Amino acid sequence: MEKLIREFVAVAMGHIYGKKPDSARIQVQETRKEFEGDFTVVVFPLLSLTGQAPDITAKRIGEYLVDNFDLLSGYNVIKGFLNLSLTPVAWYESFLQLSGGKDLNSKSAQTDSPPVVIEYSSPNTNKPLHLGHVRNNLVGFSLSRILEAAGNRVVMTNIVNDRGIHICKSMLAWQLWGGGETPDNPPRKGDQLVGKYYVMFETEYRKEIAKLRMQGLTEEEAVSGSELMDRARDMLRKWEAGDPDTVSLWKEMNSWVYSGFDKTYRDMGVRFDKIYYESDTYKRGRQIVLEALERGIVYRKEDNSVWVDLTAEGLDHKLLLRGDGTAVYMTQDLGTAVIRYEEYRFSRHIYVVGNEQNYHFQVLKALLKKLGYEWADSLHHFSYGMVELPEGKMKSREGTVVDADDLILGMKETAREMSEELGKLGEFPNEVKEDIYMKIGLGALKYFILKVDPKKNMLFNPEESIDFNGNTGPFIQYTYARIRSILRKAGDIPAMPSQEPGINEREREIIRILARFSQVVKDAAETLSPALIANYCYELVRLYNQFYHDYSILGEENQDLRSFRIALSALTGEVVGTGMGLLGIEMPEKM
Repeated sequence: MEKLIREFVAVAMGHIYGKKPDSARIQVQETRKEFEGDFTVVVFPLLSLTGQAPDITAKRIGEYLVDNFDLLSGYNVIKGFLNLSLTPVAWYESFLQLSGGKDLNSKSAQTDSPPVVIEYSSPNTNKPLHLGHVRNNLVGFSLSRILEAAGNRVVMTNIVNDRGIHICKSMLAWQLWGGGETPDNPPRKGDQLVGKYYVMFETEYRKEIAKLRMQGLTEEEAVSGSELMDRARDMLRKWEAGDPDTVSLWKEMNSWVYSGFDKTYRDMGVRFDKIYYESDTYKRGRQIVLEALERGIVYRKEDNSVWVDLTAEGLDHKLLLRGDGTAVYMTQDLGTAVIRYEEYRFSRHIYVVGNEQNYHFQVLKALLKKLGYEWADSLHHFSYGMVELPEGKMKSREGTVVDADDLILGMKETAREMSEELGKLGEFPNEVKEDIYMKIGLGALKYFILKVDPKKNMLFNPEESIDFNGNTGPFIQYTYARIRSILRKAGDIPAMPSQEPGINEREREIIRILARFSQVVKDAAETLSPALIANYCYELVRLYNQFYHDYSILGEENQDLRSFRIALSALTGEVVGTGMGLLGIEMPEKM
């Protein structure tokens, strides 16, 4: 409709002033709720062509539009803003266009265009995924779907941090205290098993430090004198040197973790096009660093460590290789970025990583540019806020994290309890109910996380997220299921009446928001904000529920109006299902 109004305004300008402005100069937006009208034309950009005051320009254009275009019923002018009111016929024609798929369908990606690479998840193989990873995965997967819907070719990637001192801590603890325990004996998810030994290492390490402090050593001396940490560092050196026994243990324990990760990803409903491993990419990064050392771009200190000076870029000196030759995170990120660009020649690379790594990605981009990689400017750190619980922050080393598997199971059980309390799903077979409970639980979790501006820290309360009323996933899912029930009872969607059937204000409001869907998807892709989609879906179902309670649909005696309302319900369901799908949320057919 905005496009049509722009065309009308261009015609009016040509007739009144003999000058047709470019479409970009004609600004059309929805009229603010406190003013009368449906759409507002901002006339200020047109004044250079009219040579008249804003109110005079707006009045002359408004008069011409109402006199010459039947789809407009009236206008009013407030300073430099021309508010236009549409006729019911205009809204009905807009609905017919939307029902036909015009201005509603997602764009198809150009298969030969440079892709957008999105990296998310990035787990460590010393612990299972936790609540923080859940937000990362849900945001990353949703961003991928939104960018695809906006017409981008997207490659979803994951970098698994499968090497480093933290991995060696779990390996050493298992050697010392594991007693041959495996995920099969006793049965346990492999990532949870390995995570247990990471926490065990940290517990024993703190005990060792406390004992050394009691012997009169300072904190620094105690840390330096830790035998346990020395053994972990020695294991890391052996791993990088290719020691067969160390590498064999590393492969076995990582295989346990990967199996556990795969199950969690499936339960969470996320996937990747390609998974990279730090154990591979750090080698390329180290090679690049050593070549840069020969070229004099980076420098070596007396302790044999390698650094880069980024003070000219407003940053600091950054370690790239330790004195013993082992690599740091920056080294592997450097190698990974180069490998990915060589593979995909991406137009943009988005890192979905928490805001505690802001400085890290500033350094990565500056380092790549210093090394001569011009495409470094296409790197973008999508910095999202932390997720906390009512009890406070989570700490992996102390084992005080919310395990992702436990969270998913807990959400399902909460959905079961609340559904039974409200008397829902009682007549469904058990297997159907179990599937719906999972969809409700995951829908509640995903929506609660994604409706918040991703840049903000958030407090997650599982009980608040599962509510069949209010701005929650289950409320939207229940409305969708209600629409599906209406359509099943209606049978085939009847043919639409040829003339406007007498739609009311509530129906016009729904059509207005339905017409906004494609623009919301575009805005969400441009701003990288799934929250725009989430809150749009809530606004749509809130209006639909008001309409549902105020007006009859299947019981409407006027057949033209009944046909229209069934079609309006069908389109609302389609848009809600599509929008929630962009958030990775499954919609149950029945609830």
